[in-house]
Amino acid sequence: MRPDRPAAADLGPVGILGGTFNPPHLGHLALARQAYEELELGRVLLMPAHIPPHKPTVDDPGPVHRLRMCRLLVADTPGVLVCALEIERGGPSYTVDTLRAIRDSHPDAQLTFIVGADTASTLPAWREPAKLLGLADLAVAAREGPGGRGVLDTLAPLLASLQPADGDARARIRLLHMPAVGISSSMARERVARGDPVDDLVGGAVAAYIAEHGLYRAPAGARS
Repeated sequence: MRPDRPAAADLGPVGILGGTFNPPHLGHLALARQAYEELELGRVLLMPAHIPPHKPTVDDPGPVHRLRMCRLLVADTPGVLVCALEIERGGPSYTVDTLRAIRDSHPDAQLTFIVGADTASTLPAWREPAKLLGLADLAVAAREGPGGRGVLDTLAPLLASLQPADGDARARIRLLHMPAVGISSSMARERVARGDPVDDLVGGAVAAYIAEHGLYRAPAGARS
C-alpha cells in the first residue's frame, strides 16, 4: 500500500495542511508537528496543490517536483505524511472538494484543516467557505491575543452562516500555541536564485533535491 494513501481503518483524527509547497520548508514541518502534538491527531497530511486557485504560482517547477520535495521534508517525521490526492485529481485544487472527497471515502473521519493566520483571514473568499468549515474543524497558527482575536473577527460572519447541526462554530476553531517561524517559500526561492545555501530553510534533503534538479535557479544572464 502506498504511504500517501492511508487505509480507512488507519485514518483516525487527521489534520490536513494544504498549500503550494513551492518549495516546502521547515516552517511547514514545524506547523504540521505542532498541530499533530497539540491537537493529539492520529496523523497530519501535507496536501500539495495541483494548481492553487487563490494565487498565482511563481517559478513553479511542477506538481511532481513539489510532491517529491514534500515527501523528503517529512521523511522519518512521526505522524506526518504526504497525500497526493489533489495532484492526482488534477485541475484547480479547491479545499472544499478535497474535504468532500476524504469525507466520502472516510465518513467517520475527524478532519482538521490547518492554516496560518494570514491564510485563515482569506477563507471567506474561498470556494464554499461555510461548507468547508462544516466539513472540518479549523486549526490556526495564531497565538491567543490580538492576532487570534483578529482571525476570529474576520471569520465571524462566516461562522454565523453555519447550520446549527454543525455545532458551536467558534468551538471548532483552535488557535495553535506556536511561535512565529520566519521562513517562507519565497525566501528559499530567492536564496537559491542568488546561489546561496538553503539547508537551514528547507532541510538537507530538500536542499539537495533542489540542487540536483536545478530548481529555482536564476537565468544565467540574471545572475550577479
